[in-house]
Amino acid sequence: MAAPLTDQEKRKQISIRGIVGVENVAELKKGFNRHLHFTLVKDRNVATPRDYYFALAHTVRDHLVGRWIRTQQFYYETDPKRVYYLSLEFYMGRTLQNTMINLGLQNACDEAIYQLGLDMEDLEEMEEDAGLGNGGLGRLAACFLDSMATLGLAAYGYGIRYEYGIFNQKIKNGWQVEEADDWLRHGNPWEKARPEYMLPVHFYGRVEESKEGAKWVDTQVVLAMPYDTPIPGYMNNTVNTMRLWSARAPNDFNLMDFNVGDYIQAVLDRNLAENISRVLYPNDNFFEGKELRLKQEYFVVAATLQDIMRRFKNSKKGSSGPVSFDSFPEKVAIQLNDTHPAMAIPELMRVFVDIEKLDWDTAWAITKRTFAYTNHTVLPEALERWPIGLLETLLPRHLQIIYRINQGHLDEISALFPEDMDRIRRMSLIEEDGGKRVNMAHLCIVGSHKYYGPLVRSIMGPWSEVLWGPGQKYYGALVRSIMGPWSEVLWGPGQKYYGAPWSEVLGAPWSEGVHSLQGNRMPCVSSHVFLGKWYPFFLCNPMNGGKRHLRRILCLPLQAAPGYHMAKMIIKLITAVGEVVNKDPVVGSKLKVIYLENYRVSLAEKVIPATDLSEQISTAGTEASGTGNMKFMLNGALTIGTMDGANVEMAEEAGEENMFIFGMRVEDVAEMDVQGYDAMTYYQKIPELKQAIDQINSGFFCPKQPELFKDVTNMLFNHDRFKVFADYEDYITCQEKVNELYQNPREWTKMVIKNIAASGKFSSDRTITDYATEVWGVEPTDLKIPPPNEPREALDETARALREK
Repeated sequence: MAAPLTDQEKRKQISIRGIVGVENVAELKKGFNRHLHFTLVKDRNVATPRDYYFALAHTVRDHLVGRWIRTQQFYYETDPKRVYYLSLEFYMGRTLQNTMINLGLQNACDEAIYQLGLDMEDLEEMEEDAGLGNGGLGRLAACFLDSMATLGLAAYGYGIRYEYGIFNQKIKNGWQVEEADDWLRHGNPWEKARPEYMLPVHFYGRVEESKEGAKWVDTQVVLAMPYDTPIPGYMNNTVNTMRLWSARAPNDFNLMDFNVGDYIQAVLDRNLAENISRVLYPNDNFFEGKELRLKQEYFVVAATLQDIMRRFKNSKKGSSGPVSFDSFPEKVAIQLNDTHPAMAIPELMRVFVDIEKLDWDTAWAITKRTFAYTNHTVLPEALERWPIGLLETLLPRHLQIIYRINQGHLDEISALFPEDMDRIRRMSLIEEDGGKRVNMAHLCIVGSHKYYGPLVRSIMGPWSEVLWGPGQKYYGALVRSIMGPWSEVLWGPGQKYYGAPWSEVLGAPWSEGVHSLQGNRMPCVSSHVFLGKWYPFFLCNPMNGGKRHLRRILCLPLQAAPGYHMAKMIIKLITAVGEVVNKDPVVGSKLKVIYLENYRVSLAEKVIPATDLSEQISTAGTEASGTGNMKFMLNGALTIGTMDGANVEMAEEAGEENMFIFGMRVEDVAEMDVQGYDAMTYYQKIPELKQAIDQINSGFFCPKQPELFKDVTNMLFNHDRFKVFADYEDYITCQEKVNELYQNPREWTKMVIKNIAASGKFSSDRTITDYATEVWGVEPTDLKIPPPNEPREALDETARALREK
């Protein structure tokens, strides 16, 4: 039986009786006890904290199911254009709290759990992070799914149900040690297996030519088993679906002439097929041309396109007569999240040409109108370039299709630039230098009708003159899930901040979406009364504590891919510096270097709202975007950074005067590339920099192994493509400005408020609105699907209203 709460624990909890309906609380308590009894087969005498979490999760899920089914019914009735977001990563984090918020159940659940004598925070901590992503790319995909549901879009996320997500990072003796992320070991209450929709995916084999066309034969088959997770919109009864595929081996063993040894080995060999969905590759900024990775990429797109085709053919309109693919782009929009799902382009062509028997030109026109592509990287080592030999072995028919796509593309470029052979070579899908490879970014551009993402123009070179449209966009961050303590104070409908409604302060209620907030709606930012209301909130942030002005806490969350030697050495250096700094009798009481191990979504939700200063210091032109900097901005942290990635648009929105900008601009870096970068010049010129490097070199931070960090300093002097020393002096000067302002709480708070007010553009709701109207050709809607307790007639009426709108 659960131990009774102590007086201190009782004081932690604040009852909200009278705020939520008694009947809602009673229903939730009843559901909780029912699941504890019937689903988990436990009572309060033997139940564990994890049992209590699962009972609450199933209770909340009950409130999703009716809305989930009704949403799919609504889409069938209205037959809207459907959006399919393909991503190899969905960094979902925890689901419970976000679901309670989006369903409007948080207050009632808090009260129900309080009345049951349990602690909501303790239960939330029992949930495993669904770490099916490395960082920004995967987290962005998760935020986008939430926003698509909130905006009423008929959208689906498709990816892989990795058995092991991003590795758990442990720091032992200052070194990173990786542990497997066995996130499914206790089960996942949010997913529903759908074996009835299991689909075959083919690999290897050969291509036969016949009068009927090409046939891909003698293939090896792996089955794709779907698991569906509900994605609720914010307070609109829409519940969309994220479908993740798990690899399964088929059961077609040859039992005619086996012996015991052969049978055992045959069963063991099933693992080779099922390894496809076993583990997430722990790298989203470095390309490894591994066969397993290519298998993962094709596995997800092949299964997904079969699913999309089934849904298209079975739509209310499609099921009423012969299937015509002329309307396919009007009913299907497929978004490629980076190049990882790029094989969807030749796969859709294979389906159209080889299976549906469309002619090439018709199939290509439909394919190009269907796909759109988001770029996430500017680093050359992150761009996918698959060797021709590997594609020829694993996906022989797709290589043929890619060759034909490339030929048509080069014919078009040759017609535009007949004398420019260098341009034709650089724009080819097939690269010849260093072995023949397929450039997947080029494939995505040629096979898509829209391209999305920052700084793409700068890395695509000759493409910009031929293909590129104006106004590239930044991505956005999900406000609802990352605002931390702000969500309790500022963001809910009718929420007030020290007596002043947020809508009165910024001129935009939450119901309009945070993306409507603008810095120029801040006439009261200089008001002494207004600042007096804000400032105590920043002082009360629980993670920074009362010694806010005496102690600067430097949080350095970083995870190195297991094979990335230099990143691991940098982590070791950080922890070694921390050992010295934290024990120093003079400095240690004023400055702490704290390394936060195993940085993940649930930890970010605690760290980001607790941060005063966000350091975004990548060399200009090396970061495609960055979503963490947006989240810090939304949560009231000021930014010190270079003019790189999303910092550029953050400065445009808030004004450079409200950020701490330092360092080279892109044009300065380009000029330095021409003139040459000499790290030794800066080392000899800047005494403070020289002292720091000498300390690292001499073993000051690791006296037992004085040579330990030679690789780091050697890199900085001899092959530092990021030119770290060139920005060092300006960085230190800028930090002095930070120190000066931090000692003036009123002016610091003014700048904080201006940043928050200017951050609305970076809401994923705003970004998805742009995607919907500019890329996918669909319109967001504020119509609410009737809840499950309303009759079917209400659903039909809403469907009619949507069609008329």
